Amino acid sequence: MERPAALTLRPATPADAETIQSQRDAMFTEMGDPQGRVPLAHAASVQWLRDHLESGEYSGVLAEVGGRVIGGAGVLWQSLPPSPRTLSTLRAYVLNVYVAPDGRGQGLAGLLIELLLAECRALGVDHVTLHASDAGRRTYERLGFGPTNEMRLTLGTAS
Repeated sequence: MERPAALTLRPATPADAETIQSQRDAMFTEMGDPQGRVPLAHAASVQWLRDHLESGEYSGVLAEVGGRVIGGAGVLWQSLPPSPRTLSTLRAYVLNVYVAPDGRGQGLAGLLIELLLAECRALGVDHVTLHASDAGRRTYERLGFGPTNEMRLTLGTAS
């Protein structure tokens, strides 16, 4: 798989919040958002992204070709107590991994994740988690991610 010519990778900034959220909207729509709630979350999510990019609690990388963002990935930095699996209190949750349809099949998602993992290593993070869509599962497995025993309970839906 060959990367697109003229590919530029850059850190996400608070000014990119709308672009990142548009990618999230496309991702959830492609995954079949069963409740049709994607538009309801848009504005609040843009604000959340802007705030967390500004505070450093979230960071991301964007891929551009010809000045157009074709992909991105982010990491939410979490402070959790040490455990038998890791003594580090800083953990990373990878999210918002998305590549536009015309940029797929070129290894771009893997490259974006590798960049985030390099950032994790530089910060001493040794515990990285994510939620894998069916479409992304093979990419994550190739990078060494494996399934966990995580469970979920949805207590209700906010309006």
